Amino acid sequence: MVTQSEPYPARLDVDYPEQLDRFSTFFRLIWAIPILIISSLLAATSNSTVTTIVVTETSKVATKATSSGGGIVAGLFGATLLMIVFRERYPRWWFDFGRELARFGMRVAAYLALLTDQYPSTTDEQSVHLEIDYPDVEQDLNRWLPLVKWLLAIPHYIVLAVLAVGAIFAILIAWFAVLFTGRYPQGLFDYVVGVGRWGLRVQAYAILLVTDRYPPFSLQ
Repeated sequence: MVTQSEPYPARLDVDYPEQLDRFSTFFRLIWAIPILIISSLLAATSNSTVTTIVVTETSKVATKATSSGGGIVAGLFGATLLMIVFRERYPRWWFDFGRELARFGMRVAAYLALLTDQYPSTTDEQSVHLEIDYPDVEQDLNRWLPLVKWLLAIPHYIVLAVLAVGAIFAILIAWFAVLFTGRYPQGLFDYVVGVGRWGLRVQAYAILLVTDRYPPFSLQ
């Protein structure tokens, strides 16, 4: 049994910067464009056109174009769900890929949120520390729960939507603060990191499917 006093299987921490570069902060959205393109290619849903050859009754050959939706994140979620439900397995390499993708995405988010001046690396941890525990599927996971986790997480989606609006305002205030003082107000920093931490726990529960422990409603 897992007690609530134990650390949640998904954890996030970001090193607080003593000083931030004002010039980089001012042009942050411009500097971030290349890494945002890479991130969107990895995470966003892609649409592809598939041409199907159709043989009609008159032996004429026709082609039909159909669109199919897909994407790495959606595909990983679907494949993991099926493996847990039907095989009670979570391939380690799938987990490692999902965790590294989450780490990269969080580094990009931290850079955009002005939490760090370090340009997001595709490999190095840098100042963003994200950990997700690998589950023992047979011992730790209910094989049928992944079918409804997305539904059970709806209250979190609602709260996170409200918190995200607050985080946007916090980042805007911090942007001005950094331009004038070179420092990110500690309270705003902790709030933005807390929203990211909350979102990570929901992602681990409802999307990565690494835990059955319901995410706490907490920024800590």
